[in-house]
Amino acid sequence: MKQPIIWVHGDCLSPANPALQAYPESPAIWVWDDALIEEWQLSLKRITFIYECLLELPVTIRRGDVTAEVIAFAKEHNADGVVTAESPSPRFDHICDKIEESLVIEVLPVEPFVKYDGYIDLKRFSRYWRVAERYVFD
Repeated sequence: MKQPIIWVHGDCLSPANPALQAYPESPAIWVWDDALIEEWQLSLKRITFIYECLLELPVTIRRGDVTAEVIAFAKEHNADGVVTAESPSPRFDHICDKIEESLVIEVLPVEPFVKYDGYIDLKRFSRYWRVAERYVFD
């Protein structure tokens, strides 16, 4: 890809996001996923935390259907594809499949925070942390 856009999602909200690192001049987008917010019943506290993380990133913030917004953003920037960081979320795979119907997508690997290949509940940070903290301080 010569002129991609970057899709930043909730599983890699960091300036060290590999997509932001690989394409520092490319425009980036974050989309508040209304369906996910409703499905997971995200608290205002978590939404505020995410927003504060976004303020540290060079992203355009939108709201709605993630696939539609990412594709529209790419078209607005005459992009030839989308670059993003990998995610363990099955929802991520579905969104990538839908984007690929219109654009080339490149998914970059992320250095894992912890080495763990079992199930971790990603809906609540505290549930994630109960498993992860055992591996972080080894």
